Amino acid sequence: MSSSGPESQSDITLRQAQSDVDAWIRTIGVRYFDELTNLAQLVEEVGEVARILSRTVGEQSSKPGEKPGDLADELADVMFVTICLANQSGIDLTDALQKNLDKKTKRDATRHLQNKKLDPN
Repeated sequence: MSSSGPESQSDITLRQAQSDVDAWIRTIGVRYFDELTNLAQLVEEVGEVARILSRTVGEQSSKPGEKPGDLADELADVMFVTICLANQSGIDLTDALQKNLDKKTKRDATRHLQNKKLDPN
């Protein structure tokens, strides 16, 4: 996750990503798939992420000649479909993520620090 400065031209905010995905859908994609279809697409994309990870860092092996796939591309697919669902539902992901981080920070302020299973020693 390197950048050529604090804000390189390739940086994109969540709000901009939502706008870009919406513009893409309305011009190239024609229209949004319905929410249940997008949910199915999301599950499919998450499955592709799982397949790559289970073969590259997990214990499962690839079939002879099988390439594991591009994790970055599959994670971007997950983000794309997630953004579609947010757009369809009128959710501002910038606001939602900030509220989620605030919730986790309050809830887990000491929880993980006190978890002996996470102790590096």
